[in-house]
Amino acid sequence: MRIATWNVNSIRSRVDRVEAWLQRSDVDVLAIQETKAKEDQFPFERFTDLGYEVAHHGVNQWNGVAILSRVGLEDVQVGFDGDPGFGDPVAPEARSIGALCGGVRVWSLYVPNGRAVGDPHMAYKLAWLAELKQRATEWAADGTPVALCGDWNVAPQDEDVWSMEYFADKTHMTPPERRAFNAFLDAGFVDVVRPHTPGPGTYTYWDYQRLAFPKKRGMRIDFVLGSASLAERVSGASIDREERKGKGASDHAPVIVGLDGNDGSAA
Repeated sequence: MRIATWNVNSIRSRVDRVEAWLQRSDVDVLAIQETKAKEDQFPFERFTDLGYEVAHHGVNQWNGVAILSRVGLEDVQVGFDGDPGFGDPVAPEARSIGALCGGVRVWSLYVPNGRAVGDPHMAYKLAWLAELKQRATEWAADGTPVALCGDWNVAPQDEDVWSMEYFADKTHMTPPERRAFNAFLDAGFVDVVRPHTPGPGTYTYWDYQRLAFPKKRGMRIDFVLGSASLAERVSGASIDREERKGKGASDHAPVIVGLDGNDGSAA
C-alpha cells in the first residue's frame, strides 16, 4: 500500500499534472491540500475515472483538502472536533478531512500558515495544532493505524530550511511552532518519512520567487506522522522532487510512504 500527501496549490490549475502523476505513481491513497475549490469546482470525475473514490472539503477559493483512495473510502469525517476554523460562520476554513482507507485512518491536513510572528493568525495556528493533537491521540488510542498527512507549515528541525539566518525572524520555525509539532511526537506519533529521506538539504517546498528551486533554497514542511501501529508497517518513503520541475508545477513536491514491504519510492 502506498500513501502520499501533496499540496497541489490549486487543483483546477494542476489537475492535468495530478492525474498524470497518479497514472505513473501507483499510489493507493493521495491526501491533497490547497485545492482552492468549492465542491462544485472540484474535478471529481477526473479521478473516479482512474479508479479512485474521492472525498473533498472546500468552501471557497482558499484552502481546501481532499482524499483520493482506490483501497476504500469509508467513515469520511469533514473537520475534526474542536477545529478552530471549521464551522466559523464568518470565515469558515476547509483544512481537514479524514477517512478510513484500506484499514488506515488517513487525514489530509492543511495547517494554518501563521502569517507573521505576533500576528493573531499565529495564535490560531497554535490553537489548531493543539486541538488536532488532542483528537489524533484519541484516534490512535484503540490501535487503529493513523496517518496524519499534509502541509504542516512547520519546519521542526534546523536542517529543514535552507538558511536559519534567513528565517530567523519568520514563521514556521519559531519555538512555539516547533513545540506544537513535537507534541505529536511526544504523544507517540512518528515522522515516518525522515528516516528514509535524511537531510540536510532535503526539502518538500520551494518558493516560486527568487529562483528558490534551482538554488536549492527550500523547506521541509510536508510530513506524514504515523501512529505506532502505522509506523511499524512503514517500509520506505520518498519525496518526488522531480514533480516540482517544469511548467505548471506546484511549489510543493509529493511525499510518498510505502507500507508492508513497499519501498515508497517516487515515480
